[in-house]
Amino acid sequence: MEGVSVRKIKKICVFCGANSGKDVAFVNAAFHLGEVLGKRKIDLVYGGGKLGLMGCVSTAVAQHERQVLGIIPSAFTVNNLVGETCGKEIKVATMQERLVMMMELSDAFIALPGGFGTLEELFQMISWAQLSIHNKPIGVLNINGFFNGLLSFVDHAVKQEFITPRARKILISATTADELVDKLQAFRFESDPVLSKLKWSPSSSQKEKLDLTLRL
Repeated sequence: MEGVSVRKIKKICVFCGANSGKDVAFVNAAFHLGEVLGKRKIDLVYGGGKLGLMGCVSTAVAQHERQVLGIIPSAFTVNNLVGETCGKEIKVATMQERLVMMMELSDAFIALPGGFGTLEELFQMISWAQLSIHNKPIGVLNINGFFNGLLSFVDHAVKQEFITPRARKILISATTADELVDKLQAFRFESDPVLSKLKWSPSSSQKEKLDLTLRL
């Protein structure tokens, strides 16, 4: 990465499935990502609990003596539904509150294979970056081509002029954990000249209340 400015990433939020998936490669990749974060002295923010890939990555980070923070809706903690969080746990009231806190406490975001919840979290962060609510890097770890269809769809949306080429650059992808973290560190945010003028501060005359529920 010689000649490329590197952003300091201390905490990465990982979105991933509460299931392990069909391919054992997903589990292995989740553990390996946790190992990579630990070796690079990067702390983890995630959705809490110990199920599926979420449990794999959090366990691996903790084993390398890095901080693990699980942000979990209180509803999931009833009857130990998702298992014990590996590290510190913050309980929130709603899914939206959870996502906002993840955004605020993290320096970057990685999505591993997962279902609708993972995709919602990923695209919410992309949407908020497009709106200049944050300027943090976002990437998918494309294990065994899991995200090939999604990436093709995004590129199709660019061709159909629903996503701008500038906005397309927000979503980073790589096939290995080390490559992805390198790309996140090298990422340079390119804001939209119009959307970047939006005022999201609570004191703004344009927006009296910080409304993070807006979806494009």
